[in-house]
Amino acid sequence: MSAKIPALGKGLAALLKDSKTDITVKTSNDGQEYKVDSVCRINLNNIEINPFQPRTHFKEEKLLELASSIKEHGIIQPITVRKIGNNKFQIISGERRYKASKLARLDEIPVYIRIADDQSMLEMAIIENVQRQDLNPIEIAISYQRLIDECNLTQLELSTRIGKNRTTITNYIRLLKLPDKVQVGLRDNMITTGHARALLALKTDDDIITAYKNIISNKLSVRKTEELSRNKNYGTKQYVTLDLSRYEKRTQEDISHNFNTKVKIKKNKKGNGNILITFSNNDDLNRILDILNKY
Repeated sequence: MSAKIPALGKGLAALLKDSKTDITVKTSNDGQEYKVDSVCRINLNNIEINPFQPRTHFKEEKLLELASSIKEHGIIQPITVRKIGNNKFQIISGERRYKASKLARLDEIPVYIRIADDQSMLEMAIIENVQRQDLNPIEIAISYQRLIDECNLTQLELSTRIGKNRTTITNYIRLLKLPDKVQVGLRDNMITTGHARALLALKTDDDIITAYKNIISNKLSVRKTEELSRNKNYGTKQYVTLDLSRYEKRTQEDISHNFNTKVKIKKNKKGNGNILITFSNNDDLNRILDILNKY
């Protein structure tokens, strides 16, 4: 029996207590000691940002406010870094405080020092930020997708590790299918996540962008957006089931076998069509989605 994977939803502190993350070298070339699980002060020039940082958008106004507070009160909560070389450190969490400290023209800041591999860095940064609800929906979606791709996880495994519902993860990742213009609008709070999900029901990028502009110009509610999407899809051409060739019937049977559920191939006279996959409940849907995500 394989060992149980620990849930990462417990927070960054739980990860930092792992002995594998402790530093092995506690003294720098200049003789300064860096004690494990204690606060040290490090020159800002010796710290670099986390390449795995899921947050891509920092509001300048908020950074300036934080910088002003840091000038007056200092940094209340130390940032967390990993040691990557002699007197060189990389941020695990706390990039916003780091950026504000530079704006405040500080020479050094308090930090916790750890060693972490790249996967741990990615997981720590995402968990730290998502739990604080500091990320916008697009950044959360990108973060989840990176964990899946770079840590080789299924959505179900990711759900277990970060303590989030499987459907929640699926809904966030689907946002990455929106056109770039709409993703930027969602990031900048021009529309809500509810609007974005309603737009996903539309068939083409052109339809989505047109509806997005309609939401902005007419200040449509989520309910109105859902109605707009439904009405647009009412005009979608329906496919009639034609006789399938022997090859198509065999393909239909193979897909049905692979997904362990009823599958129906429909097409029209032009050869266009769709594949309908039946599911019986949410668990069955999640099972099928996990299979699809592996392709």
